[in-house]
Amino acid sequence: MPSPSERRDSARLKVKAPVEIHFEGNEVPLRGATADLSLRGCYIESMFPFPVGTVLELKLQLTGTLLVVGTVVTSDPQVGNGIRFDKMLPEDVDELRAFLDALQKEAAEKEDAGTGAVQKDAAGKE
Repeated sequence: MPSPSERRDSARLKVKAPVEIHFEGNEVPLRGATADLSLRGCYIESMFPFPVGTVLELKLQLTGTLLVVGTVVTSDPQVGNGIRFDKMLPEDVDELRAFLDALQKEAAEKEDAGTGAVQKDAAGKE
């Protein structure tokens, strides 16, 4: 059986992004944050997760507000939910893609800077 990361078709990045969760039967949205985020879904930590199959409307706060319709695909008691993004406006998909690309670029630059510092230190000691 493939690991969960092998089943995903886009990489998830660890990022805390504010999110409002709207669901049928509740007038007041729940507020929380993502634990990770990808172009196709996210994980939201919650002590009281939704059952698998629940359809949610999300307002995801990045540089702007993205509107997403998603479905709960994993439910981990006292931990949270994995949510698959089902519907998004094309401009919201573009904004999410740009946000994730910028995060990946920033992470790569930090990694390169850390590697360069280690190599510099090692070279200085020789």
